[in-house]
Amino acid sequence: MISNQDEEARTSAERNDAERVLVTGATGYVGGRLVPELRAAGARVRVCGRDPRRLAAQPWAEEVEAVTADLSDRSAVRRALAEVQVVVFLVHAMGGGSGFEEREARMARIMAEEAARAGVRRIVYLSGLHPDDEPLSTHMRSRERVAQILREGEVPVVVLEAATVIGAGSASFEIIRHLSERLPIMPAPRWVRHRIEPVAVSDVLHYLVAAATAPGEVSGTLAVGSGESELRFADLLTIYAEVAGLSRRRVLALPFPAPGLSGLWIGLITPVPRAIAAPLAHSMQHDAVARPPLAAEVLPPPPSGPTSYRAAVRTALDHQREGEIATSWEADVRRDRAPEAPLPEDPDWAGQTVYTDERELVATDVDPSEVWRVIEGIGGASGWYSTPLLWTLRGLADRAVGGPGLSRGRRDPHRLRVGDAVDWWRVENIEEGRVLTLRAEMRMSGRAWLQLRVDPAEEGGSRYRQRAVYFPDGLPGRLYWWAISPFHALVFPAMARNILAAARRGENAPASRAAGSSAARGRSSGRGA
Repeated sequence: MISNQDEEARTSAERNDAERVLVTGATGYVGGRLVPELRAAGARVRVCGRDPRRLAAQPWAEEVEAVTADLSDRSAVRRALAEVQVVVFLVHAMGGGSGFEEREARMARIMAEEAARAGVRRIVYLSGLHPDDEPLSTHMRSRERVAQILREGEVPVVVLEAATVIGAGSASFEIIRHLSERLPIMPAPRWVRHRIEPVAVSDVLHYLVAAATAPGEVSGTLAVGSGESELRFADLLTIYAEVAGLSRRRVLALPFPAPGLSGLWIGLITPVPRAIAAPLAHSMQHDAVARPPLAAEVLPPPPSGPTSYRAAVRTALDHQREGEIATSWEADVRRDRAPEAPLPEDPDWAGQTVYTDERELVATDVDPSEVWRVIEGIGGASGWYSTPLLWTLRGLADRAVGGPGLSRGRRDPHRLRVGDAVDWWRVENIEEGRVLTLRAEMRMSGRAWLQLRVDPAEEGGSRYRQRAVYFPDGLPGRLYWWAISPFHALVFPAMARNILAAARRGENAPASRAAGSSAARGRSSGRGA
């Protein structure tokens, strides 16, 4: 009879004998979901990223090796590849502004050369479906160039090509969801009639794991899809509406492609910013359907076969309604930006012009844990506990100039981690149960933070502190602060009062998630839209 200790020892030994897989882009949409799947398949996983705080904030952080590395730094890549057998290359710079093609090519070249030097036996790369005989969009051209650079290296490469990835939080799914939900009748560019073969993110993850862990020699370019090659982008919109229980949607294909206007249109209607909407719109100028060789012909297919588009949409909606979004497209956009700036309380910022708005209230009848529950649940459907009209107007103004506005929401209605988006804010830091620091990503002439804090009060109950910090950029930044000050005078005092009032009522408790979410949005407690 084998004891539990013997079983644990055997499992540990098997783990030690398993191949080490390096996942680049591990905090991105696909990478963040792939890491636990690789772990479940028995692989030893090493992850790399530019921001160690974001790596440490992942739910799987304690189960993997983590290294800090900029993939354009050859020496850092060399260190990350030590004793690695397989690389899953998921990095792209699409959201990083102009010149991203050269940055992607440089990272691919360094990875190919250093992987050969380190004795890596396989690289797995996720690219996009595209035609072979037509000029490609800048986005797809860069993806294909990266694939070609990796193929030309000494290490065997598996390139998986997929089109529209459907899953809770993916950019493609968010575009489809918001267009369908907000526009019953959609005038659209003619590319909505192009064939687009969708694929469930679960199937993409399955093949990435299969490619990374396959024994023997495997290489080549393999297509991944749902098998529904006759669907068109317009069909994806109308089918989504059916699955979501919406009224019938009509898509009117206009007789012009308008890729530039398409990106602007998507950026205005959906929370996906133009930095990522425009490349995606350009990529839709072509049919994107799977052609042989298919991944299922070389690698083991999913046990239940390919996931249909309807099933993928249904699963994505279920996850979103329950707040079970492990990662989102936001992670891919922000991953390519410069490392996060210091926190607003860091002393090395002394001497700069700083504007602040500080509020402090004591509630002797509220436990700090209840106040923290409200703080951690702020934004998204819960709103901002202040004048809804002013928040809505500010959000619309931000969207009009290309910012995220309030439509971005949040990944989970009750839990936050470093790097999460919360409407137009980003979670900069969390001290669990005490302090939440949010960094503004709205368009303005400066940098801003909002810090919410709760501590036990000396007289019992809770001491709530609220601090807005703004660093202006030149004269426009100073003018912006003084122009927005009347807004702050109305919003911030009400926010402090209403957060404590919500804590007294016990709002944002996870147990009441399903039953109370719609009712909570209807209360007149001063929440933002």
